[in-house]
This record gives sequence, structure tokens and C-alpha cells, in this order.
Amino acid sequence: IYENRPNVTSDAFGLCLKSGNAALLRGSSAAISSNRAVARALREGVAKAGLPEDALVLVEDTSRQAAVDFMRLRGSIDLLIPRGGHSLIAAVLDNATVPFVIDGDGNCHVYVDASADLEMAVAIVVNAKTQRPSVCNAAESLVVHEAVADAFLPVVVRALAGVELVGDERSRAVVASIGPATDADWSTEFLGLKMSVAVVDSLDAAISHVNRHGSGHSEAIVTADLASASRFTREVDAAAVLVNASTRFVDGERFGFGAEIGISTQKLHARGPMGLRELTTTRYVVMGEGHIV
Repeated sequence: IYENRPNVTSDAFGLCLKSGNAALLRGSSAAISSNRAVARALREGVAKAGLPEDALVLVEDTSRQAAVDFMRLRGSIDLLIPRGGHSLIAAVLDNATVPFVIDGDGNCHVYVDASADLEMAVAIVVNAKTQRPSVCNAAESLVVHEAVADAFLPVVVRALAGVELVGDERSRAVVASIGPATDADWSTEFLGLKMSVAVVDSLDAAISHVNRHGSGHSEAIVTADLASASRFTREVDAAAVLVNASTRFVDGERFGFGAEIGISTQKLHARGPMGLRELTTTRYVVMGEGHIV
């Protein structure tokens, strides 16, 4: 069940077909014409290959009640994967009786450590925020160790020209153009050219900030210190943790999975980008010769 992006129709079906699953797809009203065209072409191709057309079924009723009914089709749906915004995720949490995997928010952080290569850090922050700001693996929050804040913040603010920056008192004391952050800003997935900025005393404080405000998606550290990198990767609670790399790398295609059906922010049964393996289960077959227990 997904919103707006008709490419999900083909991506999701391709993964389901390859993994031996039927795909029951429910898109949004905004993309229903495109979804119909994509689904029609795919069903024709499936039929030509000698497979049942109903390996792909598109739900064309885009009403809210139809969505709720869809979420409750126990016995017909083995797994529900929602891909969309806050309202869709909330609807699934409130209404679904089918098992689901949440493709959740991406309030992703980049933490610039005291030992970071600052030139590298600027490149990573700019890429993570601006390369494609409307997706879930774009960075929404910048956290900077106080030891490098005076040197780093003026440079990265210039590099982020066009991005609205809101921050705490310590970041604003270094760069006056940074606006004041509200309490809500720290936990917000902006999905646009806006970013929160915080200055922290230590690695401990950075980890605490990330775990408090992050969404469990993707978190990055820029550091030259192996011990700091190891602690960050061990103690930050997220599906993906990156060392000296942009959060934009957290993607099924970049991980070598091919297309992905979503990025899970849950811990079970799947976590992180979900490809073919996450759409399969294990069946145990026992061949005996009258064995008993």
C-alpha cells in the first residue's frame, strides 16, 4: 500500500514475482491512472509468459475505507508493506490486522566528530542533505562536536546555500544566520531543503541525541577515530549506521539488492533495505524412514 509513486507498482511486482509471491497493490488516487497503465502492461506480460495474470492485482478503489479494508484482509494477505507519509503509517498502526513491516520515517543524522576530516565532512553533509532531499535516506539533522564547531559550521553553512538551517543556541552562537529550532524540529523528517543543527560536548552526547530524535533509519558519523566509529556503530539504534559515508548510500540498489520493496525501520522480521531475501520464508522438509520421537 503506497502513495503517489507509480514506479512502486513495477518495482514491488518485480520483486514479488521473482520471490514467488503474488502482489496485491493499492496505490493512491493521485497516481491511479499511471498505476492502471503500468499494471495493465505487466499483466499482459505475465500472461504472455504463461503465468496467471492475477499474480498482480491492482486495487482501483482509492477511498480511505478501501484502504482500511485492505489492511484487514487476513487470510488473503501474508504481509502488508506501507510506503508513504505519517498519515498512511498511522492508519496502518491503527487499523491493520494483517502482519506488517513499517517502511518508516527517515529522520537521519550526520554526526561530525572531534577527529573528523572537515573537508570530507562538508562533502558528506552536502550530499546527504541536498542530493535528493525528498527521500527517506536524506539527512535531516546535523550534529557537531564542540571541538570542531567553530571551524566547521561556517564552512558547511556556506556549502549548504539554499538550505534553511535551524539550530540550538550553541550553533547559532557560531553562525548567526542559523535560525532557532523548535522542539519539534529535532524529530522532524523535513523532506525538503531544511536541516536542524546541534552542537554537542561529546560522543556520548551525540549518541544520546541521535537515539532520542532519530527514527531508526540511517545514521552517519564522520570521524578519523576508530574507537569513536566503533562505539557509534555499536550504540546507535538504527537499521543502518555509516562511517565516513553519506546516508544516501542506504538503498537496496546501492547495497546490491536490485530494486527494494522498502526500508524497514522495525527490528523483525526485516530491518533496513528489503529485497528478494526479505520476501521469502523458510520451509523445513523432513524426509524419514519411519523415524519417530
